[in-house]
Amino acid sequence: MARFVERHPGILIAAIAALLFVPFLGGVHLFDWDEINFAEISREMIVSGDYLRPQIGFQPFYEKPPLFPWMQAAAMQLCGVGEFAARLPNALCGIATLLLLFRIGSSMGERRLGWLWVAFYAGSILPHLYFRSGIIDPWFNLFIFYGLYRFWKGTLEPARARRHLLMAGTSLGAAVLAKGPVAWLIAGLCVVVYSAWQRRLPYRRFAPWLLFAGATLVLPLFWFGLEVLIDGPEFVVEFLRYQLRLLLTPDAGHRGFPGYHVVVLLLGCFPASLFALPAFRRKAVGNPAQEDFRKWMLVLFWVVLVLFSLVRTKIVHYSSLCYFPLTFLAAYYVDFLLRQKRALPGWLRISLVATTLIYAFATALLPWLGQHTEVLLPHLNDPFAAANLQAEVDWSSPLNYLPAALLLLSLILFLSSLRNGRPGPAILSVLVGTALFVQAGLYCFVGKIEAYSQRAAVEFCESLAGQEVYIKAVGYKSYVPFFYGKIDADGSPSRHDQNWLLTGPIDRDAFFLTKIHRADALRAFPDLEEIGQKNGFVFFRRKKK
Repeated sequence: MARFVERHPGILIAAIAALLFVPFLGGVHLFDWDEINFAEISREMIVSGDYLRPQIGFQPFYEKPPLFPWMQAAAMQLCGVGEFAARLPNALCGIATLLLLFRIGSSMGERRLGWLWVAFYAGSILPHLYFRSGIIDPWFNLFIFYGLYRFWKGTLEPARARRHLLMAGTSLGAAVLAKGPVAWLIAGLCVVVYSAWQRRLPYRRFAPWLLFAGATLVLPLFWFGLEVLIDGPEFVVEFLRYQLRLLLTPDAGHRGFPGYHVVVLLLGCFPASLFALPAFRRKAVGNPAQEDFRKWMLVLFWVVLVLFSLVRTKIVHYSSLCYFPLTFLAAYYVDFLLRQKRALPGWLRISLVATTLIYAFATALLPWLGQHTEVLLPHLNDPFAAANLQAEVDWSSPLNYLPAALLLLSLILFLSSLRNGRPGPAILSVLVGTALFVQAGLYCFVGKIEAYSQRAAVEFCESLAGQEVYIKAVGYKSYVPFFYGKIDADGSPSRHDQNWLLTGPIDRDAFFLTKIHRADALRAFPDLEEIGQKNGFVFFRRKKK
């Protein structure tokens, strides 16, 4: 077995990644907004046959380019429209990412650095979790990271620089086609900051820059050009306008304090975030290639962190590109410790123990709170949140304490290995324990959280799917009616007008869902019949005229 792993490490990595990221992807409904948003764009591509222009409600949706919906649409054609297909592209991204990290890490020295990088990425909370999601960011981040890697690689191999730069530009172009022009901004800032730090340009001649810049434009301009030729410039203009607005203004419901992403990365990327801290200030300890790559990773980390700390919209996954440099720096530092046969610093041991205990306590407390919601209710001023807690969720199984138990077991193994002078197995126990903690948390908690937050609305819309009706969320933004109500492209052109649905001469029955504290506004309409309420959601029907 050891010989097989030595000769075919990629097979083992791919198999482990597939086991971590693929099973039970469809076990929980997609979450509003982002997961359902992207999946609905993909579903409407299949229904309408229009794969060029993203749509929501069969109207142009200017916020997203089409690459990720293309991936989801392909998965839906293969596996059927549903949660599994919507999340499958990111599971495949997880497999590709771990294979790439092993290859890059191993190419800069011994294979141990590659294995450590893989272990830190798969064994940290948010990096692991994102590969089981249905959002754009894993692919977007991978394209940017790979583009910067090939750009850097071209500086090491001048004879193959043209090939590296073509691949770098193409990968960055794919990132633009996945999420938007912010990919150009991030890559450009990284190059500028690195050049200023080194006081020299990575490429001295003009031709490599021209080749790289041209390659970054090919894929986006192909899509932009086709869209303009077929439908005119409106979609492209509105798309670019939205991207600019997103950077300059806070999106509704997505504000946050300036240090928001620091907290997200420190806690969300545990344990890699703690192991990475010494690598931010440590002097050169690796070979020249490792040290230059470390500089690029430091630049990438700070560019992303500073940029999205300045951006007024605060969303957890905006800083997710930092996962690559954070996990590399953690692997780099541990590789140094193992080579030098040094012990873990006392502050790092204490931080690991304390953070593990905090996570274990929080996840052990969650099932208890689920069985004693009366403890929470007096402290909730939001009537919708209070009504959410009325959902019938079974927290009685002892398995709900499994995530906390796995963390505590990993902590015991960590301390035991350190006591026996074995830092390698100690660190591995933390990483494996965290990966298993994420898996157990997904199986034990995510479905229950979804039952509180949105399942009543999802089930209501599912009950209407396939019927010739209109479904509308009123008083809050939601994509649930589109995807789970399977809204079609037929019906009146006025169907997107809320006032028409509420008071106009509708040609189909119209169903409305709203939150409990906004229900009185709908009760004021005489034609609306309240047909039920559940877990904070209130449902209405208006019969066709």
